[in-house]
Amino acid sequence: MAVYLKKVNIAKIDMSYNTKISIRLFDDREVRAIWDEDKAKWWFSTLDIVSVLTDQNDYNKTRNYWKYLKAKLKKENSEVVSGTTQLKLLAPDGKKRLTDLLDYEGIISLGKQFPGKKANRFIEWFTFSPESIDGKSKTKAYALFETSFVESIEVGTAKGLQQIHAYIFGGLYDFAGQLRTKNIAKGGYRFEYAQFLNTTLLHIDNMPDNNFDEIVEKYVSMNKAHPFMEGNGRSTRIWLDLMLKKQLKCCIDWSKISKTNYMNAMIISSVDSSVLQALLKTAITSEINSRELYMKGIDYSYYYEEN
Repeated sequence: MAVYLKKVNIAKIDMSYNTKISIRLFDDREVRAIWDEDKAKWWFSTLDIVSVLTDQNDYNKTRNYWKYLKAKLKKENSEVVSGTTQLKLLAPDGKKRLTDLLDYEGIISLGKQFPGKKANRFIEWFTFSPESIDGKSKTKAYALFETSFVESIEVGTAKGLQQIHAYIFGGLYDFAGQLRTKNIAKGGYRFEYAQFLNTTLLHIDNMPDNNFDEIVEKYVSMNKAHPFMEGNGRSTRIWLDLMLKKQLKCCIDWSKISKTNYMNAMIISSVDSSVLQALLKTAITSEINSRELYMKGIDYSYYYEEN
């Protein structure tokens, strides 16, 4: 069966500083995407998709397999596949190399060339709607980096966290920015009782945040408080980075922390925060003004919350 994929007009893709580069994650594998402002849509790395669907970590083997598949599709009269336009993206060796980009419909068509449950699960994941609450809040989280509003957020306070939550989830949840009034639990762990929440948040406000360990301890305490009905993790990771930026001129490169390691460290932090402190220290960066780093951090933050 031929696969008809749309050709990318690279001349209209602006690769300037303001280009949006997004990272989607499937089974801890990155799927890179570039935003085309002119056409108002994302283009995705074909090699990343092939790597996911073949469980291949070797870049050269992935590239060779894609060459083989393109040749096969060309024999099936898929003229568009054989003429796929290329764009330079950063390869594992640190060099920018030409790689194929396909649009949304193209990636769905490509996924159907790989039989099996994993391909079906990938397509189900990939077709996640940007119109969902998560999709819309993620877009708002991206935008936070470029708004003047971020300068008005109180750093290291419960009020500041409420400001972040209200911005990201405003218009999506009727409780955006509002403290919960119900008790909640997750994975057998019960967060702070609602009737004690205000007192706990006042205590957290007064916790010191002069060095890295103190800031992480404050972050852990806020996680245990879990002040909102939904969206706590996504809001508090931004809250943590704002504290680190203000106090220590650094932030976390979340792309260096796997979902499994992060979730395990957060679970343990309810009784011992040292594991989380050690994990976060491995990902400290001074690139606090990097737009790409921030965007990638949001991508990973939302990935941590996927079931």
